[in-house]
Amino acid sequence: MIIVYLISLINIATQLLILLIILSAVLSYFMSPYHPVRETIDRIVEPMLSPIRRVVPLVGMFDLSPLVLYFLIRALSWALINFLSALPH
Repeated sequence: MIIVYLISLINIATQLLILLIILSAVLSYFMSPYHPVRETIDRIVEPMLSPIRRVVPLVGMFDLSPLVLYFLIRALSWALINFLSALPH
């Protein structure tokens, strides 16, 4: 029973992180970096993006680190859920 709750928690956390990554990327085009909403989202997302930015170069003017982070989060979520699903109930 607790495994089902852990899987649900992982799914919720994954969706929330992905939403924050998308919001951060979209708001970076329209909102000032000093706006309180953007600062709050950046405080959550930037620590995850910074190490990726050191490795993945810019492609023209585009920063692909949010896309890389998206795939990393999805892969980690998939691996954790599959591991938990394989455990005996």
